[in-house]
Amino acid sequence: MAAKEKIHKIKCNDDRRGIKEIEGTLEYLVKEYFRYTLEVGASWQHEKGNKKINCNPKSINALITNLNNAVNNAAINGYAGKYYYLD
Repeated sequence: MAAKEKIHKIKCNDDRRGIKEIEGTLEYLVKEYFRYTLEVGASWQHEKGNKKINCNPKSINALITNLNNAVNNAAINGYAGKYYYLD
């Protein structure tokens, strides 16, 4: 019998749009929901001052860190005006 995967709740606080809540398993969040965000952040990681992005994090805390770094990498001034955190 397979173990039931844990459902995580991530909140995104956006300065312009308010708070949005996203739910799903770690696999769903990494491979489907936030895939584009992580890839865009990784595409800008070579610029001076930007952070390295892991597009396949193994834990929910690593996903949160990489999401926050990815949105800031993609921002023009280095601050996206949004951040992710666990509920």
